[in-house]
Amino acid sequence: MPRHFLYARVSTVDQTTDNQVLEAAQAGFQFEPRRVVAETISGRVPAAKRPGFAKLLDRLEPGDTLVVTKLDRLGRDTSDVVDTVSKLDSMGVHVHCLALAGADLTSAAGKLHMTILAAVASFERDILIERTHAGLARAKADGKRLGRKASLTDVQVTEIRAKLAAGATARGLAKEYKVSHPTILKAVSDC
Repeated sequence: MPRHFLYARVSTVDQTTDNQVLEAAQAGFQFEPRRVVAETISGRVPAAKRPGFAKLLDRLEPGDTLVVTKLDRLGRDTSDVVDTVSKLDSMGVHVHCLALAGADLTSAAGKLHMTILAAVASFERDILIERTHAGLARAKADGKRLGRKASLTDVQVTEIRAKLAAGATARGLAKEYKVSHPTILKAVSDC
């Protein structure tokens, strides 16, 4: 009898896979808890190098179906997604993507659909990165300071220099200004 597995992935620890499990249940899939593989790992990590997915590959048998809610759960890189689905296909495992109206990604039409969507997603990600870098470069050219707000003002840095010259310790000043010891040392060495 064919078995169904769910692969649910999130990228950060403040996210949860609960919605993916719920979405699969709403689509009519019932999974035994041991057949739900959930992990927290970036989609940039190739599927085969993800601990949870690697264990899942060892458990899958011909005729099984792997369910994912969206194509990007398998990966963000077009070639990785295509390679992963090809590997599953060669194992005799069907890949069912809920976001693609339940398309079997191992069928000819499913492979075409998946390749096009993965390429578009990869293109969108690359464009976003290009725009972000262009925006950062423009902000730097406009003289904007990027990154975190400075812990100490220029006035405070001047005061700290004077106090250090007068014999105060960096650790004592760190307590006084409510910053870390390395922040004091960095502030006086930056100018």
